[in-house]
Amino acid sequence: MLYLGDTTLETAACYLAGLLHRAGYAFEYRPSNHRLSVDDLAAAHDLLILSDYPAANVDEEIAAELAKRVCSGSLSLLMIGGWESFEGCDGHWHGTPLAEVLPVRISDKDDRRNIDRPTFVQCQVSGHPVTVNLPWAERPPLIGGFSQVEAKSDARVLLTAEIHDARLTSSGYELSPAESHPLLVVQDLGGSRVAALMTDLAPHWVGPLVDWGPGRVVARANGGEQIEVGSDYARFVEQLIGWLVAR
Repeated sequence: MLYLGDTTLETAACYLAGLLHRAGYAFEYRPSNHRLSVDDLAAAHDLLILSDYPAANVDEEIAAELAKRVCSGSLSLLMIGGWESFEGCDGHWHGTPLAEVLPVRISDKDDRRNIDRPTFVQCQVSGHPVTVNLPWAERPPLIGGFSQVEAKSDARVLLTAEIHDARLTSSGYELSPAESHPLLVVQDLGGSRVAALMTDLAPHWVGPLVDWGPGRVVARANGGEQIEVGSDYARFVEQLIGWLVAR
């Protein structure tokens, strides 16, 4: 697989890279300032991961070739949220060939939602391989932000971001539902699979999700910083990647 973005392995990329390494996946990594070239496409990658990686780093011809591989069934695709993902402030993926094969519609305007209210991750399809055997109802995780997109009609919304208003009363804190937005949308194209995760897997948007679970998981990718994360967070990430490559 080819993992692009999240600044560097010494910073934000250490989270996903650490879990990929822990799960035994072989992957190539390129930092967010790397301009994708034809040489990067020489290997037969089974999955392309874009996370805080701006569209400006991918020439249209290369983007079209990657989209062609997705449509032909030889390459799966995952985009993860962040300021340089989807449209964002510097992502600008709207209208690109890769945006066309994602299971969501990307806005042509800044789609960042930096949330200062309790925002829960709610599971909509509990039996899916990505979401199975995780305590969504018993221990609902929270996030700090996401990219606001629209799910395509033929895709499946596995997770939603549930924003709540909160206030402190004499009897304690009260929460009331305010907004609901797609958070994880997937689609099986037959030969390949595509997914859009609108929150981040690294700070700051990941919020408390990074510590989700009763246990702790320590991991480190070659060349990266060591991470310590929650056991359910780690399981969720590994199940998401596992579904994308098990086509």
